[in-house]
Amino acid sequence: MRAGDYIGIMSGTSLDGVDVALVSISDGAVIQKASYFHPMPDDIRQNVLSVCQGQDVTLSHLGRLDLRLGILFADAALGLMCQQGISPKEIVAIGCHGQTVWHEPEGELPFTMQLGDNNRIAAMTGVVTVGDFRRKDMAYGGQGAPLVPAFHQAVLANEKERRFILNIGGIANLSLLIPGRPVSGFDTGPGNMLLDAWIQEQKGLSFDKDARWAKEGQVNQVLLAKLMSDRYFQLPPPKSTGRERFNLQWLHEQISAFPSLMPQDIQATLVEFTVQTIAEQVVAAGACHRLLVCGGGARNPLIMERLATLLPESIIDTTDSYGISGDDMEAIAFAWLAARTLSGEPGNLPEVTGASQQTVLGAVYTP
Repeated sequence: MRAGDYIGIMSGTSLDGVDVALVSISDGAVIQKASYFHPMPDDIRQNVLSVCQGQDVTLSHLGRLDLRLGILFADAALGLMCQQGISPKEIVAIGCHGQTVWHEPEGELPFTMQLGDNNRIAAMTGVVTVGDFRRKDMAYGGQGAPLVPAFHQAVLANEKERRFILNIGGIANLSLLIPGRPVSGFDTGPGNMLLDAWIQEQKGLSFDKDARWAKEGQVNQVLLAKLMSDRYFQLPPPKSTGRERFNLQWLHEQISAFPSLMPQDIQATLVEFTVQTIAEQVVAAGACHRLLVCGGGARNPLIMERLATLLPESIIDTTDSYGISGDDMEAIAFAWLAARTLSGEPGNLPEVTGASQQTVLGAVYTP
C-alpha cells in the first residue's frame, strides 16, 4: 500500500456524529495519529432517520440529503486538518464510508445505499476521496458487509489464540480470527440502536450514560424471548442487517403486547437482548480465548458486565488495550481500505460477505 497519512471518516447507524481519524500507513503498520468528532446537526439526523425507517421521500429529498451529508463529511475532514495544523497536500487520501440509509442484502434485487456526495468532499477538501465501498462486493454476490473484519485480521489477529472482535455500534458485529482458518464475520443484530432510540423517545436523551436508566429496570423474560424470536437470529452467516429492520417501529410492534411494562424495564430488557444475541452467536461460533470489544457499547458497563457473565471462558477486553481505539475503529478501517483501493488491492473477504471473489472496493474521486 502507498505509505503516508490518510483520513478515515465514519458515520454509523448510531447517528450521533461523524468519527474522523488521521492514520499513518507504512509497510503494513497502521498507526492512529489523531482523532476528531464532528457532531451531526439534528435536522440532518432526522432526515436520515426518515429515510432509514421507510418513510416516503422524493428524489429531491434524497439528492439534497446526499449533498448535505457530503458537506458535513467534508467539514469533518477539514476540522481534523485544522485541529492538527496540516494541509491537504499532506494527506494521501480520504476514505469515507458514507451514511447508510438503506441496506437490503437479501431478496430478488439486493442493494445497499450510502449517502454523502464524495465529489463534494474531494472538491471542498482538495484531497483524493475514496468512497462507495460496499456495492462492488454486492456486485459479486456479497452482502456488502461487514467489511471491517479484513482490517481486524490485519491488525489484531494472533497466531496462538482464538480472538473474536466485537464491534457494538448501532448494529453489533463479530470478526472471528481463528488461527489456521479463513477470517469470518457477520452482524449479530442490534447493538446500541434500540437502546438509544428508546431512551430518546422516552426521556429525550441521546443515550443511556453508564446504563444508569437500564440499571433501574428489571429484565422481562417473556419480552426478551419475543425479541430473540426474530428470524434474523436463525439465519446462518454470511448475514448483515441495519436500521431498516431493527428500528423503533419494530420495537413498538414487539412491546405492544406488554402495555403495563415500565419504560426502564424495557430498557433493561433491550440491554439483555443485545448481550444475549451476541453471546449466543459467540458460543455458536465455537467461543474464543479473547473477546475484544470496540464501539460505543464498550463504554456501557452493564453490557460489558453481562458479556463477562455469559462468556466466562473468554477474556473480555477492549481493543484500546491492543493499540486500536475502540471509538475510532471503523474510521481507521476505512482509511486502511482507501489505501488498499488506491494500491489496487482487494478489500473484501468472500468468507465474510459471501461474495464470489475478492475485489478492489470503492470508487476514487479526485479534487
